[in-house]
Amino acid sequence: MHGLVRQTSRLSWCLSAARIHTSPVQHAFWEREKKSGYKTKLPEPSKKELIINGFRDLKEEIKLWRQEVKEKLESDPILVFRPGETDIVFDFKAPDVLDKWTVTTDSDHGEGKSNATLELSAAGAGLFHGEVSSQHTKDGVIKRTGYANIRTKRVRKSFKRETTYDWTQYNMLVLKVRGDGRSYLINLHTEGYFDLLWNDIYHYVLYTRGGPHWQIAKIPFSKFFLASKGRIQDRQNAIQLNCVTHFGFSVAAKKGMDGPFGLEIDYVGVEFDPNHREEFAYEMYKTPKYIVAT
Repeated sequence: MHGLVRQTSRLSWCLSAARIHTSPVQHAFWEREKKSGYKTKLPEPSKKELIINGFRDLKEEIKLWRQEVKEKLESDPILVFRPGETDIVFDFKAPDVLDKWTVTTDSDHGEGKSNATLELSAAGAGLFHGEVSSQHTKDGVIKRTGYANIRTKRVRKSFKRETTYDWTQYNMLVLKVRGDGRSYLINLHTEGYFDLLWNDIYHYVLYTRGGPHWQIAKIPFSKFFLASKGRIQDRQNAIQLNCVTHFGFSVAAKKGMDGPFGLEIDYVGVEFDPNHREEFAYEMYKTPKYIVAT
């Protein structure tokens, strides 16, 4: 009898010990949301407002669908992608162009004191200007700040269908800009389906001369390098030009560059240069499969 009680108590102790986890649990490859912890809650419309806005947008969505069908039937790849000609993607002389862009700074979430605005200039171009400051909130968490950013909204088809830009026939990014002498970062977002790919961005630097004259910058897509959450990745690969979801510019207050900034953008386009044959400009490192970044 005493042996049976002893075995029962030993079994119950083993079952309770099995529930104790001595190894740390890490959720390094899973994120709850695309904003990576920035939970700025926006007001949600009521069901009545959703129905009213839905009927209001229905006419525009049908018009957009008709335009898609028309472009599909009329498009000819031989005529559309002609070498040496720049096809405009973002033109600031188009109506309602400012509604397609989003401006963000470090002050949006109470992390810094930068401010920025995107508006039309006197020349009819887009003017991205403001002031960046490296002063951050003294909360013991934020260590570095001082940035401003503009980004296009997610490209979509009719009836709210998300899609991507298809620039596979091109190899050059063409920009007509007028800057203040600062260096700006060009961002090509290739947001993937899984959370590990949400923050994949290809970068390259735009050097501006300053002064009253416009400059045309031609940057090969082969020069863009892969980064995620501000960290350049060890395992690099050329950008997939049919997976671009957003386009944008960033400016930072690094190395004492606090103060006002201004970038005037006339247009952003793409071009096919038959003389440029480089596929990727950077050396490919062979790393183990379990290493994804530094």
